[in-house]
Amino acid sequence: MKKAIVFDLDGTLLNTLDDLCDSTNYALAALHFPPRTLDEVRRFVGNGIRKLIERAVPDTASAEQTEECYRVFCEHYKHNMENKTKEYDGISDMLSALQDAGYRMAIVTNKADFAAQELCSTLFGKYVKTVVGSVDGRPNKPAPDGVYYALEQMGVTPDEAVFVGDSEVDIQTAHNAHLDAVGVLWGFRDETQLRATGVKTLVRTPKELKNMLLKLKSC
Repeated sequence: MKKAIVFDLDGTLLNTLDDLCDSTNYALAALHFPPRTLDEVRRFVGNGIRKLIERAVPDTASAEQTEECYRVFCEHYKHNMENKTKEYDGISDMLSALQDAGYRMAIVTNKADFAAQELCSTLFGKYVKTVVGSVDGRPNKPAPDGVYYALEQMGVTPDEAVFVGDSEVDIQTAHNAHLDAVGVLWGFRDETQLRATGVKTLVRTPKELKNMLLKLKSC
């Protein structure tokens, strides 16, 4: 029987892409670098803000320029992370049903911890108490460290939990942490990209995910 669910955040519970793109282009403009398109930023996300900026700056950018771009991004994003960000349709209904079924839930994300804590507290605080963001000293996904920390907080073992995410990073994280993986198809990666990871279970809507997880709880 499964007792817990570990969710990714960006692209799984929240559509954060527009705000990430806006802050990326604000930071790039501050360094007089050309902007990036929404589709480019979609490809760049998944490994944390620092990697996003490293991918977004031109190849000619120096280490100092990249670091400054990262600093500007973080400062801008702190004050603009909720401008356009919203949960995907059906997410709150799903979380409520899973909570009622007795699931323990956590969010493990490569998003900077300051942003993860604020967004999750505002939007999902009544459902999810364990939120693990990116911090210095703990490897980001696909390393399993954040997942293991979340499982410890919830008091469950890897075989009692499921990992739900929208990217190849999430599927690899689940594999590294020895959790069953579920890929969602409404996020930042398409079906071809997810199937290439070898994931066995894919869902197309939060309602489908909810029903699948509720069945696992009763098995």
